[in-house]
Amino acid sequence: MEAPEPNGVPSRVPLPRWVTPVLALTAAGLLPWTLWLTFTLPSRHVTEHYDVAWVVFDCALFCAFAATAWSAVRATQWLVPFAAVTGTMLLCDAWFDVMTSIGSGEALEAILEALLAELPLALVCAFIVFDVERFTQTTRRRRS
Repeated sequence: MEAPEPNGVPSRVPLPRWVTPVLALTAAGLLPWTLWLTFTLPSRHVTEHYDVAWVVFDCALFCAFAATAWSAVRATQWLVPFAAVTGTMLLCDAWFDVMTSIGSGEALEAILEALLAELPLALVCAFIVFDVERFTQTTRRRRS
């Protein structure tokens, strides 16, 4: 959340000059990289440690949910960043669950989980990020 200045205009954290060019160059570099991957990656790949990757991701998602919940209860300045991380992780989880299950007997389960759990929870996180003031006021009223 941005702190308002005396004239009512939100103050911004000054970024070092190099941040914007680094981000722009990275975005520009990702385009040819993505095109190269599009034409060179196989459509099927069997890998070791698939289970470890998902378990660690879900542990990180648990930590993100816990941090977001803690921030909501405490109404801290960390609520927006944690909600943004949690929502982003939920979208990634839904995407990869669905994409890696297509063509298997698990596709319907992955699609339903995405539609009924991951995407709605990501929308809750988006609501927090885009309307944190109202969310915080509502949370405070319910606790009192």
